[in-house]
Amino acid sequence: MALDRRILRGTSAVVGRGTAFIAAALFGAAFFTGLAVTPLFAQSSETKPSDEPLVSPGPTEVVVVTASRIDIPLMESPGATTVVVKEDIEKTESKTIAADEALKLVPGVKVDNQADGERVHLSIRGEGILTERGVRRIMVLLDGLPLNDPTGQAPDLFDVDWDTVHRVEVLRGPASSLYGAGAAGGVINIETRNGGAVKAEGEAAVHFGSYGFEKYFAEADGSSDTMTYRVSASRMFDDGYRVHTASDATNVYAKLGWTPGGKGHLTAILEGTEYFNENAEGLNAQQVAEDPKQPNPDAVTKNEYQNTRRTTIGLTGDFSLTQHQGLSFAAYSRLTAWRESVPSSVIYRTYDNPGALLQYKLRTGAGEIKNEFSAGTDLAWQSVGEQKLPNPLNMDPEILALLPTDLEASQRGIGVFALDRLELGDGWGLVGGLRRDSFSNEYDNRLDVDPVIALPDYDKTTGRIAVTWNPLEHHGFYANWGQGFTPPTTEELINNPLGFGGFNDHLVPSTSTGEELGARGALGKRGSYDVAVFHLTTDEDFGRYRVPGRTLETFYYNAGSSRRYGLETSVAWYPMKDLATQLAYTYSDFKYDEVISPPIPLPRQTYHDTWLPNIPQHQGYLDVEYRGVPGFTFGASVEALSRAYVDPSNISWSWGYGLVHLRASYHWQARSSGGDVSLVVRNATDRKYIAFTEPDPDGNSYHPAPTREIFVAARFSLGARRRA
Repeated sequence: MALDRRILRGTSAVVGRGTAFIAAALFGAAFFTGLAVTPLFAQSSETKPSDEPLVSPGPTEVVVVTASRIDIPLMESPGATTVVVKEDIEKTESKTIAADEALKLVPGVKVDNQADGERVHLSIRGEGILTERGVRRIMVLLDGLPLNDPTGQAPDLFDVDWDTVHRVEVLRGPASSLYGAGAAGGVINIETRNGGAVKAEGEAAVHFGSYGFEKYFAEADGSSDTMTYRVSASRMFDDGYRVHTASDATNVYAKLGWTPGGKGHLTAILEGTEYFNENAEGLNAQQVAEDPKQPNPDAVTKNEYQNTRRTTIGLTGDFSLTQHQGLSFAAYSRLTAWRESVPSSVIYRTYDNPGALLQYKLRTGAGEIKNEFSAGTDLAWQSVGEQKLPNPLNMDPEILALLPTDLEASQRGIGVFALDRLELGDGWGLVGGLRRDSFSNEYDNRLDVDPVIALPDYDKTTGRIAVTWNPLEHHGFYANWGQGFTPPTTEELINNPLGFGGFNDHLVPSTSTGEELGARGALGKRGSYDVAVFHLTTDEDFGRYRVPGRTLETFYYNAGSSRRYGLETSVAWYPMKDLATQLAYTYSDFKYDEVISPPIPLPRQTYHDTWLPNIPQHQGYLDVEYRGVPGFTFGASVEALSRAYVDPSNISWSWGYGLVHLRASYHWQARSSGGDVSLVVRNATDRKYIAFTEPDPDGNSYHPAPTREIFVAARFSLGARRRA
């Protein structure tokens, strides 16, 4: 299988060197910790002592969140915010490779795992549902470094090794005044573990599961005087549920922290990732009924696949200038090589994406009246080189007659913002923000004599204002109004429906406005609650379509306007010391006011009051965990979604479904070592369902999900290790 994948890539020499590199990294990490990675059966979760709470931090604890660009206690956060800690992630994980496991217990978030691998589609309150590749309209931060490009698109989340993540903050709702174009739907702030408090400790884990899944993970960390360090490496293989959905991945991540003089902190980051996946594409309803495991007829014959290689270097810092003033910054550079084969073409792209963030903070006032002011700038650049050739495996004369393309595109994004938080006493607070963003794009077709072409600049000022009220110590309310702004992203611009190269210059930015009311608090000493209701309107929303003769290439257009009403709630309840329950429920009433069918085929149609595609009206996740037997943890969860429509016409849909997941693990702890073993059964009732739908006019809309899956894993740690 490995040889076949190298042939598919056509880069056997490079892959060989990459494999040798990751093998050396894994060996080094294992040697450094004094461990050897062995095929034990184990679990990726760690059982805590029984006297610790079994649920994520609630309002009775002082949990500080930073996704809003102001360090603020969760109870005083002026918007719908969920903090997912490592214990929550462990309750839902089995593969530890993708965001769908980590975000199960976050209401308002929908993650579609296209092929049960790392390639996911993610939306918040329906923002981002029509993205073909990666994450759109959501700002994603990994240890303070944005994964988004200047136009706000995060091409994927392959950089994140979820085995290393200890905390995720999710801010839902329009937040362009905080982070610009990438935050029209919200913010996901991912934090990996820092180095430990002792000189050296480490961890190794293996995962095995259905359909040939394997993952090997090793990590070492520690500290020395004013410095901390952590280095991790992992390797994953998966044959996939469907034919032609095999994938493999490599992740290496190094993090070095330094606290000079006690007045600040610096963190250096070096990250490398490679992800390869065969692409089976979607099926029509008849094909699903015949055999849900089969690939689309084009997938194997035209050798569809994607391959991403990326290296990131970054430096973040946070310093106190005076007792009341601070300065934080981040600088990074990200290089990506990406290749995709679709039936009509083979595409080669290189992305060069440097950027920087700078923020100044000033705290004033005393007593009940306090103020925190912040101002800063975000800078991002991107250079994209693309070569596109007709797919030699496609014998269609019209495809083979297409000229190759060789273009270079450059983008620039500049954002300037100011935030202010005023504490008024008696539990009241006001938060306001204003931001100005400017984006420019230009491209040069290197096979054409025409000069460089510049597209129109996209400029927008966005704002956000909120009020908070905490009448009691552990109960609070908030209300806010905010704006979202999304210019056409890289993926939308670079796919031109009118030619084999160039830009799609018919697109205009999408804008949104939303209002929100929410409450959060403690249920005595045994639980917590969080509830939010919201309204959101979007203009010039984006839609997707295909062009005859260019099979399975995706193009975009401005489809129309929408209005959305929703309810998001989460409840944690532990009736006794060893029993915990958590519930996340989302109600979505998301409809188009008016939406126009794609430019092709004609005639175009206009629909009114139809449901947004791929968004169920009801979505819920219930988890129950019991730790009453010393050393053992038992858990069960139920995941339920109502039906969702395939496209804006609402003619076809995928039925809702309910899934049951089961897990059990055993944890042991000695003085200087520990470990756990576990068994996870996903979709225990062997339910057949559709994991993801896309509005494909060719009828290849449905991506069947795996039936029952079984995973076993083992984890061994050395040192006085607390996974925090």
